[in-house]
Amino acid sequence: MLLGFAVATSLVSWTAAGRRIWAPATLALLVAAALVAAIPEDITVEGRGATTALVALAGGLAVSGGGPVTALVFDLVDRREPPADSLARAGQVLRGGAWIGALERVTIFGTLVAGWPEGLALVLALKGLGRYPELRAAETGGAPSGTAERFIIGTFTSVLWACACGGVVALLLR
Repeated sequence: MLLGFAVATSLVSWTAAGRRIWAPATLALLVAAALVAAIPEDITVEGRGATTALVALAGGLAVSGGGPVTALVFDLVDRREPPADSLARAGQVLRGGAWIGALERVTIFGTLVAGWPEGLALVLALKGLGRYPELRAAETGGAPSGTAERFIIGTFTSVLWACACGGVVALLLR
């Protein structure tokens, strides 16, 4: 139930106005789900349907919740700018970041739930190689300043979010 509410709040948090309120609420719901999942006697997942629903909800949360949480972190990094400007600036620096981040989160979540944590290294290596030309251009002055920092901040936030969602599933299915 907590994961369902978290998915709902994550969808609302995609707006600039909703991000300040609903992204932290989504994070709080994910933490609450992890705490409940850590108590083995209270929660059990039995049956294929329940397992499928759990994985679908947590996977949906990994994809839908990671973007707003990452945008909120960018807002915190760019404290002096209005929230809408922060997300627009992130999009100018590294084009396609929202789509790449969503694909990254679903892949990381999938590899962790499938029991193949090595996939995490593969995803990060692929992303680093794919962004290398832009990061290299930033180093030589061909891209806006802060490109490498935004890449690292966005990637770490996105990966940690996907790992947390996968961790809830792992705790519940143990």
